[in-house]
Formats: sequence, structure tokens, C-alpha cells
Amino acid sequence: MTAHTPPRFRRPAPPVRTRPLEELPGLGRSLVLSFDDGPDPRYTPGILATLREHGVRAMFFVCGEMAADSPDLLREMAADGHVVANHSWSHPLIPSLSRAGIRDELGRTSDTIARTVGEAPLWYRAPYGAWNRNSFEIGAALGMEPLAWTVDTLDWKEPGTGTIVRRVLDGAAPGVVVLSHDAGGDRSQSVAALRRYLPGLLADGYRVTVPFRT
Repeated sequence: MTAHTPPRFRRPAPPVRTRPLEELPGLGRSLVLSFDDGPDPRYTPGILATLREHGVRAMFFVCGEMAADSPDLLREMAADGHVVANHSWSHPLIPSLSRAGIRDELGRTSDTIARTVGEAPLWYRAPYGAWNRNSFEIGAALGMEPLAWTVDTLDWKEPGTGTIVRRVLDGAAPGVVVLSHDAGGDRSQSVAALRRYLPGLLADGYRVTVPFRT
């Protein structure tokens, strides 16, 4: 894995955030790749293989029900140094839930991740990017920071591999967080696109890394 050591972020403390982080400044000429909705045994292994080939790490925002079905993939993520983060249990629209419902969605997923990889997640992302005050407060109580994204590949629309590649390369900049998906539909374009744009990012002098928190 890369020898670059990114900055460390501390556990959330009052006041609780009122909006998610959308980029990660202070990373130098680095950016973050993130993948939502998995793990999916059809697509996640290909993404992991490409990341491993190039010796870089990424963030995987996993859904609890998917993680429970593929614990080996979670363990593979952790073993490769990737950040395993929380994307709720069943991918609901968070603002439509009660506080108890949000606590169940996030809490069950954190528990599943902790049992599988040995530590609870430090980051979470609301499905659809739909946050509310309750989600910020409950996420913070669970020890997590909210992370959104800077560049949306819109790969879930299956726009074509070349379009996904272009969106990543055009949007690349220091501190950027790129959103892609490794589940939730046919993600073969996402897998193929990563194989094309990752070498391009590295050739352009970017470090592809992940944040760490203390």
C-alpha cells in the first residue's frame, strides 16, 4: 500500500455538524475514491483487485444487509487497508425515518462492521445524500463523521465507461472525494472505468488515499 500518511481526523465532538464534509482539504495533491451500496460479490472483487494492483486505498460505504451477506469481502477490504464506512442498513431515505429508525439503520450497520472487521466505522454517508439533523446527531453519537462527495460520477445511471472516466479525470483536484458505486445494479461500467481512470490519476501525480481518524 502507499507509504503516504494522510491527516488524522478526531472523533466528532460538540457542536455536531450541521452539514456533511464534501471534500478533505489538507491532503496535498491527493484525492479520495469512494464506493457506495456494496459489497456485491459480482463487482466489488474487481474493484478491490484494481485498487490492489495499483497499491492504493479507497473508502467503501457499505449497506449493512449487503455486508451481512458478504462478510469475507468486508474482511478483504479491511485487510487491504481500505476504510469500511457506514451507508445505513437498507438504503432508506433517512429524513423519512424517526430517530429510532435512523438509530437502527446506522447502529445495526456499525455493529455488523465492528463484528466483521474488529472495529466500528468512523465515517458514514446518508443514502441519496439526504441528511437531516437527527442523522447528524445520531451519527456523531455513534462516533462517526458525515462524508458526502465532491465529484459524482453518476455511474448508477450506466452512462458508459468512457463517460465515467471523463467525469473523474475532469473533476480531479486536491481534496476531492469521488462518488462511485460497487452495488445497487449493473456496475460493470464502474469496474471497467476504475481500471482506466486510476492509472490516469496516478500518472497525473495524484495520490489516491483515505482519511484516518484518531
